[in-house]
Amino acid sequence: MRKITRAAAALALAVGATTMVTATSANAAPADGTVHGCQAGAFCIYPQDAGWNNDQPSHQFFSYGAHNLSNQVGNHMIFNNQTGGAWARTCTGYNGTGDCQGWMAAGQYFVKDLTPINSVLLIRQ
Repeated sequence: MRKITRAAAALALAVGATTMVTATSANAAPADGTVHGCQAGAFCIYPQDAGWNNDQPSHQFFSYGAHNLSNQVGNHMIFNNQTGGAWARTCTGYNGTGDCQGWMAAGQYFVKDLTPINSVLLIRQ
């Protein structure tokens, strides 16, 4: 009987701890939707080889359409924090032309080599 009681107590403690961590994480999220310094509604690029760069993106794009890049080489964290069903693509040509790669849904992030990338295309589908 004692083994069952101890097992039940341990399980209750584990479930309670998990619930507390989840609640704390949810409460810690900013009300304005900013994630890693990327404002809600933005597509963000972080500096080369800097990961999240202490939550300071080097570029934030808010409007739909093509956004040309310059001097972006090597690996960069890219993050789609757009809202309202918006998607993002990276393109080898300027003005959203050339080989437009992938479909990044809202909330997705990747480390990407931007050397061949000359524009970002933000689309609402």
